[in-house]
Amino acid sequence: MNRARMVSKLLSQAPPGTPLVAVRAWLGVGARGKASAPPPPTALAAEPFLNGSSSNYVEEMYTAWLQDPKSVHQSWDTFFRNATRGAQPGQAYTSPPTLAEPTPHHVPLSALAPISAGPPAAALSQKTIDDHLAVQGIIRAYQARGHLIAALDPLGIDREGVAERPATTMPARTVVRQYADAIEEADLDRSFTLPMSTFIGGNEKTLTLREIIKRLEDTYCRSIGVEFMFINSLEQCNWIRQKFETPGVMHMEPQEKRLLLARLTRSHGFEAFLARKFSSEKRFGLEGCEILIPAMKQVIDRSTSLGVESFVMGMPHRGRLNVLSNVCRKPLEHIFTQFIGLDTGDEGSGDVKYHLGTYQERLNRVTNKNIRLAIVANPSHLEACNPVVQGKTRAEQFYHGDSEGNKVLSILLHGDAAFSGQGIVYETFHLSELPQYTTHGTVHIVVNNQIGFTTDPRMSRSSPYCTDVARVVNAPIFHVNADDPEAVMHVCNVAADWRNTFHKDVVIDLVCYRRNGHNEIDEPMFTQPLMYTRIRKLKPVVELFAEKLMNEGVVTKQEVKEVTDKYEKILEDAFQAAQTETQVFNKHWIDSPWSGFFEGKDPLKATPTGVHEDTLFHIGRRFSSVPPNASDFVVHRGLLRILNSRMEMVNARTVDWALGEAMAFGSLLKEGIHVRLSGQDVERGTFSHRHHILHHQKMTKDTTVDKSQYNILANLYPDQAPYTVCNSSLSEYAVLGFELGFSMTNPNALVIWEAQFGDFNNTAQCIIDQFISSGQSKWIRQSGLVLLLPHGMEGMGPEHSSARLERFLQMTADDPDILPAFTEDFAIRQLSDINWIIANCSTPANYFHILRRQIALPFRKPLVLMTPKSLLRHPDAKSSFDEMTEKSEFQRVIPERGPASENHQNVKRVIFCSGKVYYDLIAARKDANLEDKIAISRVEQIAPFPYDLVKQECLKYPGADLVWAQEEHKNMGAWSYVQPRFATALNQERHLTNEIQRHTQGSVEHGSQSWYEYWFPWLFPTSSPTDVAADSTDSQSSTISSHKRVVRYAGRPASPSPATGSKKTHIRELKQLLEDALAL
Repeated sequence: MNRARMVSKLLSQAPPGTPLVAVRAWLGVGARGKASAPPPPTALAAEPFLNGSSSNYVEEMYTAWLQDPKSVHQSWDTFFRNATRGAQPGQAYTSPPTLAEPTPHHVPLSALAPISAGPPAAALSQKTIDDHLAVQGIIRAYQARGHLIAALDPLGIDREGVAERPATTMPARTVVRQYADAIEEADLDRSFTLPMSTFIGGNEKTLTLREIIKRLEDTYCRSIGVEFMFINSLEQCNWIRQKFETPGVMHMEPQEKRLLLARLTRSHGFEAFLARKFSSEKRFGLEGCEILIPAMKQVIDRSTSLGVESFVMGMPHRGRLNVLSNVCRKPLEHIFTQFIGLDTGDEGSGDVKYHLGTYQERLNRVTNKNIRLAIVANPSHLEACNPVVQGKTRAEQFYHGDSEGNKVLSILLHGDAAFSGQGIVYETFHLSELPQYTTHGTVHIVVNNQIGFTTDPRMSRSSPYCTDVARVVNAPIFHVNADDPEAVMHVCNVAADWRNTFHKDVVIDLVCYRRNGHNEIDEPMFTQPLMYTRIRKLKPVVELFAEKLMNEGVVTKQEVKEVTDKYEKILEDAFQAAQTETQVFNKHWIDSPWSGFFEGKDPLKATPTGVHEDTLFHIGRRFSSVPPNASDFVVHRGLLRILNSRMEMVNARTVDWALGEAMAFGSLLKEGIHVRLSGQDVERGTFSHRHHILHHQKMTKDTTVDKSQYNILANLYPDQAPYTVCNSSLSEYAVLGFELGFSMTNPNALVIWEAQFGDFNNTAQCIIDQFISSGQSKWIRQSGLVLLLPHGMEGMGPEHSSARLERFLQMTADDPDILPAFTEDFAIRQLSDINWIIANCSTPANYFHILRRQIALPFRKPLVLMTPKSLLRHPDAKSSFDEMTEKSEFQRVIPERGPASENHQNVKRVIFCSGKVYYDLIAARKDANLEDKIAISRVEQIAPFPYDLVKQECLKYPGADLVWAQEEHKNMGAWSYVQPRFATALNQERHLTNEIQRHTQGSVEHGSQSWYEYWFPWLFPTSSPTDVAADSTDSQSSTISSHKRVVRYAGRPASPSPATGSKKTHIRELKQLLEDALAL
């Protein structure tokens, strides 16, 4: 054995060309004449072939190797070469490569040997290994940080332009960091085997280091900067690598380049035409980022070829008119008439032209497929439409059965300052992966002007890029120099492919500039002299690209001129046609049309809201039962008590708040109406009253998520509509915007957003103010969205008491000084004329009816409901089935029904109130034994104000004084809204301000008519001023008119805070309120 063990050592001592005789002498004599200790076990294990029976075979291999190294296996070649160079026992042998395929993303160590044309390589030295690891580190560094030195800025302020960058010899230290120290100039021409983590080689497996660096810089450091290495999916990272690193991947055919030039020409030409024709008008043009139009069209073309049929888009005002024209193909005449300043030919107050949306169906000429395009209207709150777009997209996917987002795609455009500065961007991103909110991937395009109004990026954000917010959802970010159109087109193709492949968000950052100021009449040199000095020296991108194509021989100068002249003629013809128009129509700008919804309907007739008693029993019993045919589904014992309590109420033909709501939902589902309830903790309910989702309580050892659950209302009938109830993220702004967008898509759906507490709606105030309250007036956009806002002063402190009822009432569009005509259709006409409905129901039956009325109306209006907290379990806050069955309806005012209603003449006071305070008042009235002296009426629908029923109730008690009681402070709640309307209802007053009187007397010629007589036909075309008196008076009207009746306030005094934080103070305030209201 000692002889065999010496073979390796003796061979290692033999110089190249040693004769076989000498080798035999060493094998025969040297081993016997020299004592040797056996090598360590590790060395023997590394060379197991050196044993007593293999010496002759080793000799044969060695002899053959001496004659021709290629005649033996590579493993023997390596062994003998290492041994002759002095390798110690156990170090000369290198395992041969395995025949098995290497595992994914791994490279055998033997493959790292440098490739050369010389004799067989020596053993892998530590330097060789270090060099290959350094090369791999360099490749990874460029993939992770190459964007840091990419030539993205067309102005060359932030970074050098592509033309100014020298040819790369050594890698940039900014990118490769410590790996720069491992590479010397002499290493640049060494060849290295490429790892499986890169695709820069194409079909080549090895490249010189110089070529590796060049290809990496061409990929990651020229006009495109890619951020993707933060993504925690190896599959997705490799996909992106392949899309950008593969040689020749950005090649464009000549016809594709000509199409790109034509689109750039139209984008540039549109802005130039408007600048000439309307030089003094604000239009927020696209100059400096004209590539946006070809970019959007490329995303749409590519996505259409992949199966997308509908595109829902949202954007700020910059470039909106250009997108409307050249992406959606909005008729140019409609756009030009917005500049001319014509009268409106239909309803609505309208909006400025650069806020308007549209909906178009057209043929995509590239793919020859029909597509639908919608741009959602947006106010000046730049990113506010983001969640609205996502909600509308999700709704289209839902109603088209597009569960994976293959047919409907959302595209969101952003400004750089807004993308990093507005929190709604972050909130919307966090909806992207939530099961009931995902749109299966959105393409985000940032128009990166590198400035916000007048603020530099260094003053407007703390992050390196404006797009860093997208990293939180692992969205890849593709930065691209907007003055390199071909690079932009490649990025757009990759973005569309990414969304189609992974159904996740992706960001395209178009790094550009803004040729003008914030608007066309703004002077940017005041604040950015360096930037705008450079901008004014730059040629437009269309000229740069045209010159490039002419140099390449793709187009001629004459062809470029023909394309320009052709579009110029189209614009001029449309402009001349616009001069003949006499009116503009707001309906031309609807972004969410409801085809067929309004046809064949009486606009002032609603369907009944009561339902058959059998329906109530069926829904009630199913809602009160455990899952059928699921004996192994374990329900929490506390919930079993709740279900049993519900069943008892059903058997007694009564409902509480939760049961009344379930019956409203269930009856609509039975009629084929989709119901969606969304918000924080809505499945259970903030106050643990709803419990629409039952969770299986039996957990297995490996269960970490409550996956087994049962949606009760989704299983009422075999052919019912779907019921969606979903807990949202802890966001109000984005989630309310999302639900608004969802409600815009299908009028035959009840979409509801519930706040955790009512006062939390103030973080969504932008959606409420800019979209919900004024959306129909500005954009002719109806919505039946319901807001459920828990409201009530119950000692829970300033932040969990008031839903700020007064704010909603302040935005209600009805004139308190005009008494409408009490016609037969008065109630529904009020609803039709108002901008939204505000109510504070006090009974489950009224809650049931008002929810169903949202669908029964022939139009759609937002409904803002103050919902209760303590009333959810109040023993008196229950309703009978009789108040919900057929022939029952929503009661705008619930009159007094007690002893006081039976003896009108003895009633000393009529108290009007709304909501929970009613139950405090009736309890206090009973304790004071005043049930026959004081009548209490509930105003359930506060806006539009029920003039007719309020007046009727007041006339019923001619000798009583009138009080409005509320639990809110005097400067809050409904008091400021109802006070002037009570006066108008009781005294038929119409107040004219001095300004209106002067305007009427001085400039309006209408003979002897009063202001009221002149304008009344416009307000109420079916009535006349004299109808009011005739319809609203009775035998007591003369008495009422002879002396004014006033309504006194009873409640908490004015306060800056909605409620006290002291329980003791709360109780004292409530006691004072009740005493004030009931004191005769």
